[in-house]
Amino acid sequence: MVNRLFADQGYQLGFEPGRSIVANSGSLITKVIYVKHSVNKKFIIVDAAMNDLIRPTLYEAYHKIDSLKENGEPQELSDIVGPICETGDFFAKDRLMPPVKAGDYLAVRGAGAYGAVMMSNYNTRPEASEVLCYEGKIHLIRPRRTVEEVIKMDVNPFS
Repeated sequence: MVNRLFADQGYQLGFEPGRSIVANSGSLITKVIYVKHSVNKKFIIVDAAMNDLIRPTLYEAYHKIDSLKENGEPQELSDIVGPICETGDFFAKDRLMPPVKAGDYLAVRGAGAYGAVMMSNYNTRPEASEVLCYEGKIHLIRPRRTVEEVIKMDVNPFS
């Protein structure tokens, strides 16, 4: 179909399959800090934030989120949010999730294509570390910096 549509148009076509190869290959693993129940809403507050994966707040991208401690209990609507206290600091809203508690881990799926390349140090939060699981072994690809290391990157021209 592509050849038929662009035949004799003078274009040279190229394809970059990168996103389709790596989009679903990465997961953001995050720890539940606190579960908050309000009158009409349940919030699962995690230690990852919008600076680690901006896609949900930037353009409402959907990422599947799994509890890494699935227990078969009935799911309930929850918002999965980060600790930054910004309106946009969320990974999912009104998502059916199994019961979780502080200390449990969640996997935000499909973070491979844009998670790391769109990360920032917003609010002086160090980027998440990156690990690669290959042939049954875990390899640290990029360690997480400390807050002190992030601050050290700034240069004060007046000192």
